[in-house]
Amino acid sequence: MDWLTGSFSGELGVKWLSTAVLLVTIIFIRWAMIRLLRRSLEADQVYNARKAATYAATFIIVLSLGWIWVDAFDNLATYLGLASAGVAIALSDLLKNLAGWLYILARRPFRIDDRIEVGSTRGDVVDIRLFRFTLMEIGNWVDADQSTGRLVHVPNGVVFTQNIANYTQGFEFIWHEVPVLITFESDWRAAKQILTAVLAEHAPDIAHSGGQSLREASHKYRIKVGALTPIVYTTVRDSGILLTARFLIGSRTRRGVEERIWEAILDEFAMRTDIELAYPTTRTYLQGPVNLTIDKPGETPGEGGT
Repeated sequence: MDWLTGSFSGELGVKWLSTAVLLVTIIFIRWAMIRLLRRSLEADQVYNARKAATYAATFIIVLSLGWIWVDAFDNLATYLGLASAGVAIALSDLLKNLAGWLYILARRPFRIDDRIEVGSTRGDVVDIRLFRFTLMEIGNWVDADQSTGRLVHVPNGVVFTQNIANYTQGFEFIWHEVPVLITFESDWRAAKQILTAVLAEHAPDIAHSGGQSLREASHKYRIKVGALTPIVYTTVRDSGILLTARFLIGSRTRRGVEERIWEAILDEFAMRTDIELAYPTTRTYLQGPVNLTIDKPGETPGEGGT
């Protein structure tokens, strides 16, 4: 009780009173400034002004409390340590984004013009700044990795918490597959020969340049150099025989190349009577004799002959 009574008297009481007045004054000034700015600024500008006012108020409060209470600690170093810890906690996201920016510059997980995927967002890197980088979004509701026209701003700190897939770093090409499902009754060997011929004609001829790029990338990463030529795989599915055309392609040319390949396949299949594209079907098998009743004109249904 003596400590409680004495805490509000003398020098300590002045410090507590000064602290209360300081907090009330700064909070009121911040509220008044934001209220005044709302009358003359747009909604997004008000948001930015509110953020700036919050950061400024926090900084002023920390400095002012240090000025009031610094002699209550053993030395200035103690205060500075506590103040820096408080600032680090309050600005943890900004500091993490700044560290992410330094990591991007030092380790180069991606660069401008690279096509990357971060979490569920894919796009081309168009800008890298102090606290965030910007992607020109691809995919989403648009097929075949084409641009949506949206810019997505991503905090730099995600490089420490999210997986980053780079489409163009090191090895400049990606594998692409075109699945073609034909019926069980089709001549799948002939269909496979057609797909092989179509790939030879329309798939990008990048075996030489792709091999050179892959060999260069293998010096930096533990990448095993395998066959780079197009290939067609055969698999059985519920509704038919699946022929999968697999080939190397530039990461930004998927849709155009796939369109040319599909058009060539459809043209070739249209000239064949022994190859048909499959789709999900249901087959019913009946066991034992089946009586079929054929109703003649003018007869009541069910009274006709068999």
